[in-house]
Amino acid sequence: MFSFFKKKVAATAPAPLGQTTTEPAADAAATAQPEGPVQRAADAPAHPAAPPVPDAGMPALPAAQGLLEQAEAGAADPAVQAPAAAAAMPWWKAAVSKLAGGGSGSHEAAAPASALAWAAPLPSTLPVAPATAPAPPATAPAAPATAPPAAADLPQDPAPVALEPRVDSLEAAPVGRQTWLAKLRNGLRKTGSSIAQVFTGTQIDDALYEELEAALLMADAGVRATEFLLQDLKRRVKEAKATDPARVKGLLAEALAELLAPLEKPLVVGEFQPTVMMVVGVNGAGKTTSIGKLTRHLADAERTVLLAAADTFRAAAREQLAVWADRNRVEIVSNEGADPAAVAFDAVSAGKARGRDVVIADTAGRLPTQLHLMEELRKIKRVIHKADTGAPHEILLVVDGNTGQNALSQVKAFDDALGLTGLIVTKLDGTAKGGVLAAIARERPVPVYFIGVGERLEDLQTFNAREFAQALLA
Repeated sequence: MFSFFKKKVAATAPAPLGQTTTEPAADAAATAQPEGPVQRAADAPAHPAAPPVPDAGMPALPAAQGLLEQAEAGAADPAVQAPAAAAAMPWWKAAVSKLAGGGSGSHEAAAPASALAWAAPLPSTLPVAPATAPAPPATAPAAPATAPPAAADLPQDPAPVALEPRVDSLEAAPVGRQTWLAKLRNGLRKTGSSIAQVFTGTQIDDALYEELEAALLMADAGVRATEFLLQDLKRRVKEAKATDPARVKGLLAEALAELLAPLEKPLVVGEFQPTVMMVVGVNGAGKTTSIGKLTRHLADAERTVLLAAADTFRAAAREQLAVWADRNRVEIVSNEGADPAAVAFDAVSAGKARGRDVVIADTAGRLPTQLHLMEELRKIKRVIHKADTGAPHEILLVVDGNTGQNALSQVKAFDDALGLTGLIVTKLDGTAKGGVLAAIARERPVPVYFIGVGERLEDLQTFNAREFAQALLA
């Protein structure tokens, strides 16, 4: 048996380099490649060419003998019997067994380790290629309707532009003006009802003028304004040759509108950058609320506003102004416990630095008879002037329409102390003393920028002399 192996190994050993050998036909069949492992290796991805089988030689016989004996006798461990026998069986014997007996299921593992050492290990189950390639998606993703914008077309951050000073009037929008006139008539009904009753008679005589004089005085029109209106009315009646009381009533409305005309002046913003406004008034006149409503008018006119909470005396004054600033979405400068003049100075400086159009400074309410408090207002005005030469550009006095002739005293006192530029008359809807505007027009004609007949934002509107006269005598 050993001699047989020697002969076969010597016969199958490769010839030296440069020589050729001729194998018998029987050996040629034995040297055929086994189907199992070689077929799988052919199906696998390409590998480098297999190295030549080394010379088996005599030293390898004891190992082969031991493997053959182990395969024939069987290993003691059943778990390794089959793989051990398959590893010990020579590859040529597996080929002969296949030709003689038709092969067995174990021939796939019968190839020598040296013959397959160069091949990559194969998985137990090979992946099977799909019968057909996967179908492409039913519809390709649609291309965007328009090409993405070029980099040059993308929106860029706006370049800083210096704000040019603009001079234009802040006038109420015409939308809803009829609603405002209806509110104005209702608000002035208490004042106008006593005057309108004078013209319910049928004759134009001295009694009518006497009743009209009493009604005007009761409406706090003042003596000087009342005398002026009566004289002007008599002149108009004579020129028009009016005999109907209703016609005389219309002539009185024209005379009153002409008297109030000097008070009709729009609030101009934009001439200065920023336009600094200082709001003053007595306690409870409605300064902070009027500032909030005025801020809404400015915001509707596309003006940027900065508020200054310079009323550091009244409790919750800063918080009230902060609420209005939040409603109108504007900025506010405040400092609890600070000097009012210092707060105003900081606000004006901030308004200049931030490029705001308007800066409005709220101040604490005070009576004009309190001289030390009036001196504090003068100090605030001087400090604002230091922060911005020429400021404050507007000094607004908020007047409560319920005070009647006392309002005229306030206008005179504050005008003498500060030099008023405009008025805001509030609460005309709850008083019978709306005739005080005639007294102001006759004795101290400070322009009336706004009048208020309610608590809502839209209840503060610009003053129009003709509308006011017609609503008063409606």
